[in-house]
Amino acid sequence: MKIKEILTILEEMAPLAYAEDFDNVGLLVGNQDDDATGVLVCHDALENVIDEAIAKNCNLVVCFHPILFSGLKKITGKNYVERSILKAIKNDIAIYAVHTALDNHKNGVNKIFCDALGLKNTKVLVPKPNFIQKLVTYTIPENVEQVRNALFDAGAGKIGNYEDCSFNSKGIGTYMGNENSNPEIGERFEFVEAPEIKIEVTFEKHLQSKILKALFSNHVYEEVAYEIYDLQNTHQNIGLGMIGSLETPMSETEFLTFVKDKMQCGGIRHSTFLNKSVQKVAVLGGSGSFAIKNAIQAGVDVFLTSDLKYHNFYESENQIVLADIGHFESERYTKNYIVDFLKEKITNFAIVLSEENTNPVKYL
Repeated sequence: MKIKEILTILEEMAPLAYAEDFDNVGLLVGNQDDDATGVLVCHDALENVIDEAIAKNCNLVVCFHPILFSGLKKITGKNYVERSILKAIKNDIAIYAVHTALDNHKNGVNKIFCDALGLKNTKVLVPKPNFIQKLVTYTIPENVEQVRNALFDAGAGKIGNYEDCSFNSKGIGTYMGNENSNPEIGERFEFVEAPEIKIEVTFEKHLQSKILKALFSNHVYEEVAYEIYDLQNTHQNIGLGMIGSLETPMSETEFLTFVKDKMQCGGIRHSTFLNKSVQKVAVLGGSGSFAIKNAIQAGVDVFLTSDLKYHNFYESENQIVLADIGHFESERYTKNYIVDFLKEKITNFAIVLSEENTNPVKYL
């Protein structure tokens, strides 16, 4: 396989368009046209992980966190980032990062987090805004089904748990072609009034070129009339964090002890206990202080995340319990998910789970 064939599969798992604007995801180092010898999946593409890739004959490292996050003006090996990049380049190893592209996916980091804790009835905590567009187009009744089905096949018409969603209304279209026209109905210079159907569908904005290709390929008109709008609606199935429920309520102490065991935490920092049972829980893998208000508004009992600062704990306002379980710990099982996904898609190729523990935080 070529590396680029594996990258296509990775984008199926975590579309790069899902990533946050501040992030740096995708192919960070390497040539996608190279033949792949093996894939090593890790949490952080540190120098010892590159050594592991070399030893295991893997020339593609798929990492969760991007080793290249901000720009480099020099690569001299003076820090851990530069040393990793230098070693990868010297050994023709490509590095690909998924990070917030997988954070925002409905089956990604936070669903993995929920599954590890057995949380049910999950939904996104902070839905992604400014990600939905709407297509409006017009065609004759005989062409409606073909156009609509092509748009659905291209990814349009998905709303929450529903597919093939559209709105269709009848009307009268008018036109008159000039000397260069070739009208489907009527003749050049003839004023035509024809029954038409207006089709409206929504879609994720990164699919726009695919949607338009499907429209133009299946429409019978020489000139296709269409409009695209940006919508303010948030996307129910894309976003950061997740809310879920325990099947059986626990006390606050029981629950955090349970979390510590399941997520293999070295320790958990938490706000004041409220002496009530825990059933509704919010999780956000990685740094999640920005979502404290969302968790409170959602009415959860506990919000599990990481990288909380001293004053963040005050923000609980005695309405929820905030718990910092550790950054690495909150994303612990992500690399296992990536390996399982790739092995299901690629059955005749080496997909290797890194044995290196790249958690920089240690506990007494």
